[in-house]
Amino acid sequence: MKCIVLLSGGVDSSTALHWANREHETLAALAFDYGSNHAVRELACARAQAAALGIPLRIIDLRVLAPHLSSSLLSGADAIPTGDYAEANMRSTVVPFRNGIFLAIAAGIAESSGANSLVIAAHSGDHAIYPDCREPFMAAMAEAIRLGSYAQLQILRPFIDMDKAQIVSLGARLGVDFSRTYSCYCGGEEHCGVCATCRERRAAFIAAGVPDPTVYASS
Repeated sequence: MKCIVLLSGGVDSSTALHWANREHETLAALAFDYGSNHAVRELACARAQAAALGIPLRIIDLRVLAPHLSSSLLSGADAIPTGDYAEANMRSTVVPFRNGIFLAIAAGIAESSGANSLVIAAHSGDHAIYPDCREPFMAAMAEAIRLGSYAQLQILRPFIDMDKAQIVSLGARLGVDFSRTYSCYCGGEEHCGVCATCRERRAAFIAAGVPDPTVYASS
């Protein structure tokens, strides 16, 4: 299939890019700058991942939306919760309908580019926290995009039943350079090591038995 990959520059989407590059014809990667705390670091990693595979990267500027959306992910590092990666702790980081917005834009770009599918790295670890990462939403969005496009675009979600440790394991097998991925919601030069996304990242590498190349400011 000819696909467009949604690429943030994090562990999951970088692995999805490598997976798509192996399994399909990847026409381009799409990254979205929506004004998040960690956009600069994450987008730099997206560029590195796409360049490593020789895949064109398109960065879509959505910063105009940031003032209209409520999320600690858009409010500065001080607003980011620490502690476990769980719904009660992470709900403030939800950017309302983020994947819906991204997929709608990506669908238009994909059809205009001659692609017949989109690849998104939503996974089971996000299901409890982010409504637009759950399979019922993905299935409904996939059907809407199929019906709304002449190309009858498909949404490929290869990790929907996988956890982050399984994604790390797959990424290691695919040769993903995890040192060029970024997860920390605080957006510092180094991963802070204490926010929930840093904790989730560290735990995934440990569970997968894969060496973690990440430099954490706090152990």
